[in-house]
Amino acid sequence: MAHVPPPPALVIRPHQERSRWREWTTIGLFWFASILVAVALTWALRENVPADGVAQLRRALEQNATLQQRVAVLERAQQVGNAANADLQRQIGERQAEIAGLRADLAFYSSLTRADAKREGFSVQALSLVAARDNSRLFNFSVTLTQNLKPGQIASGQVRLSVSGTRADKLVTIDWTDLAANADAKGIGFSFKYFQQIKGTLLLPEGFVPNGVRVEADAGSEFGKSSRDFTWGEILTTSGGTHAGESK
Repeated sequence: MAHVPPPPALVIRPHQERSRWREWTTIGLFWFASILVAVALTWALRENVPADGVAQLRRALEQNATLQQRVAVLERAQQVGNAANADLQRQIGERQAEIAGLRADLAFYSSLTRADAKREGFSVQALSLVAARDNSRLFNFSVTLTQNLKPGQIASGQVRLSVSGTRADKLVTIDWTDLAANADAKGIGFSFKYFQQIKGTLLLPEGFVPNGVRVEADAGSEFGKSSRDFTWGEILTTSGGTHAGESK
């Protein structure tokens, strides 16, 4: 019996290339079908929506934009009006305070020129303090000196200020040399026949709480000296008016 060779072994290989081609074909068909559906829907909407409806929608959008612009303009106008009103109220308050100060000064000066005015000689008549806006420790002061004992004669000399208060829970007095370091240590000079306002600046130290001011004026041997004590609350003002204190 003749020898019969065995049949060759079968090798099964997956056809990956064909499977991938089918997948891409399927995806392409779906993509093409979606485009057709989108085109059909767009055409249907254009056919079914009336032409005037599109125009009405456009006009409505334009009107809405116009209304929004008007609202923005009105809001801005209201903000400007509020700011102008607040500024006007501030100016009115400042003018009223200024007028009150001028009236007080006028009454004071009138009292000096009356025939029945009391002859007080040389004296510290008034003091006012105005706080600086940009520095809480800085104050502008105005001292009023008068003399009616020797009309027509010139009184001259220096005036000094000192401030009493508390610092670190202790009572202290800040002298003139520490309050006005750039000024003359002897004080601010004056020279007048009837009255004069002497102006200057005080700089309080850190942590110091003031409660009173003492003004000392020295006019030499002919007119003598005068001093007056003021409480801090009665002389601190925003109008610059004059204030009387306790003379000594």
